[in-house]
Amino acid sequence: MENFNYKKKYGQNFLIDNYIKEKIVESIKPTNDDLIIEIGPGTGALTKFLKRYNANLIGVEVDTDTKIYLEKLKDEKTNFVFIDFLKMDFNDLVKNINYNNIYFVGNLPYYITTPIIERIINISPNKKTILIMIQKEVAERFLAKPGSKKYGYITVLLNYYFNITKVVDVKKESFYPQPKVDSSVVKMVSKNTIPEVDIQKFKQFLKDAFKFKRKTLKNNLSKYNLEEINKILLMNDYSLNNRAEDIDLDTFLDLYKIL
Repeated sequence: MENFNYKKKYGQNFLIDNYIKEKIVESIKPTNDDLIIEIGPGTGALTKFLKRYNANLIGVEVDTDTKIYLEKLKDEKTNFVFIDFLKMDFNDLVKNINYNNIYFVGNLPYYITTPIIERIINISPNKKTILIMIQKEVAERFLAKPGSKKYGYITVLLNYYFNITKVVDVKKESFYPQPKVDSSVVKMVSKNTIPEVDIQKFKQFLKDAFKFKRKTLKNNLSKYNLEEINKILLMNDYSLNNRAEDIDLDTFLDLYKIL
């Protein structure tokens, strides 16, 4: 692959470590009645491993230079479309496919990690699993616990939707071209049930709570009813003197109910 025209604008660092490929693929258990959407299959290195499940598989790739590699992997259950994942029409993509569970798999560039996850949340109502490779630092934020410096708005929001676990850390030497930082693979599985909220209102409340990381909830939530907020916080063993990074998801949901 040394002769491939790697494009920095697409964040192309292709995985060359077969051990890591195995760890990724073994962490999911799709059946032949499920659907895998591979985001950015590149030249198909991971696709070859995913095909072993005989699930419906669609690769969504923005770089048409990969077409000569991916066309060789097409069959009755494997297909590729060459479009930006963030611009595709999901319903049109899957209109001829009957499936049960859906798996989104990909090695995501840092600059579009959050937009892609948000798109996945919005486009598919089915129970879903997201299996993604991202910068290790970003993965640590997704997996952070209350009280950690890495715990933030995105941590709470993703944990509202998903149960999140780490699959494996990946050294930068496992890629070609070699990136500047290490990565991690995380698995995000849709929760069976989630509390009903006005998601835009809930997101705004979380953003307000985390607005100034070093300030307390008393400062960050000053435009809300602090007396009512404090009652809920005290019931959960917190106070207005805590920072947002201290507060767990269930308490944030309790606070949302009084807004």
